[in-house]
Amino acid sequence: MPVQALRLSHYTVSNALGHGLAASWQALREGRSGLRPLDYAPVLSGRPLQTWIGRVEGLEAVCLPPALADYDCRNNRLALLGLQQDGFEQAVAVLRERLGAARIGLFLGTSTSGIEETESAFARRDAQGCLPAGYRYRQTQGPFSLADFCRQYLGLCGPVQLISTACSSSLKVFAAAERHIAAGLCDAAVVGGVDSLCQSTLYGFNSLELISAEPCRPWDAQRNGINIGEGAGFAILQRSGEAGQGPRLLGYGESSDAWHMSTPHPEGDGAVAAMQQALARAGLEASAIDYINLHGTSTPSNDRAEDRAVLRVFGNNTPCSSTKGWTGHTLGAAGITETVFAALALEHGYMPQTLNTRSIEPGLDAGVLLHPREQSLQTVMSNSFGFGGSNASLILGRAG
Repeated sequence: MPVQALRLSHYTVSNALGHGLAASWQALREGRSGLRPLDYAPVLSGRPLQTWIGRVEGLEAVCLPPALADYDCRNNRLALLGLQQDGFEQAVAVLRERLGAARIGLFLGTSTSGIEETESAFARRDAQGCLPAGYRYRQTQGPFSLADFCRQYLGLCGPVQLISTACSSSLKVFAAAERHIAAGLCDAAVVGGVDSLCQSTLYGFNSLELISAEPCRPWDAQRNGINIGEGAGFAILQRSGEAGQGPRLLGYGESSDAWHMSTPHPEGDGAVAAMQQALARAGLEASAIDYINLHGTSTPSNDRAEDRAVLRVFGNNTPCSSTKGWTGHTLGAAGITETVFAALALEHGYMPQTLNTRSIEPGLDAGVLLHPREQSLQTVMSNSFGFGGSNASLILGRAG
């Protein structure tokens, strides 16, 4: 079915490039990465990894409101920092006043949630192995912690959904929100995603030999893995007649590889299905897409599978790039982060290059940009193809 006429009336993003839209836009324009060497010792193993990360500055100084102090953890501090950028929480307050708190849905994605808080608790066990008395799993690590914190902070009481499908989590929230609005369960929605650094992801991906010891290089012939990052992003979805001139949500697609626990389908079958669904919902031919923000993790199998999928749907003439070289892979926040980057590309007529990539692997033939390109854009796609084969694609159209 075609999607409703919805727009992103407000959006914001915070990550290793800085807090708010301006910081990310300036870095994308300048080709300046936010990645840096891992420079802190893990609390459990004591064995630092040799890798690069996308760390958000200033989270240690963020204080949650006293009424929500029980939710204090790195993930919720990052959520709060994100909500406070670009006038976003004020825009939600205006919307709440107009529609009522019960008519605004909240749809958020995360993967590891607040697991860093549990790691810290395990490091502070007593002689009998008991966790600290003040440890609060439900409020700080439980997957719904993020949604419950944001719901209370924003004063919303409409439908709430937390999606945790690895790297596709915060792209799938757009689909969930559109369906709820179409069903009449809410009149507008706050969507987004937050994921913060923790040892479980760093050491987990390292155990799979997927962590790179240098800045990641998507599509590069010498690429050897990902850099983990953290980030927060949010957007407000409203019906077009009520949302000003924000970018339009034209289509989305979702699929599952059902192939392997940690490896994408080698021919990109699930990715093809997600992109084709998005085009069908938007009523567009593949030739109408001006730019694709690739999932582009910089692992050999992921980039190869996505390249084949893009070629099957678009051929090799559609410009595309991965922005993981700026922020690292923000996991459950990757979908919203890169959707916002796609919105910035639309707004400014600017396609960023695939940072750090020097020589594309022979046999990978998608139209991957090694240099930025400026041109007017009308429609863009963003891909998030998650660990375990959960795929999502989204199409935005230019404001107007």
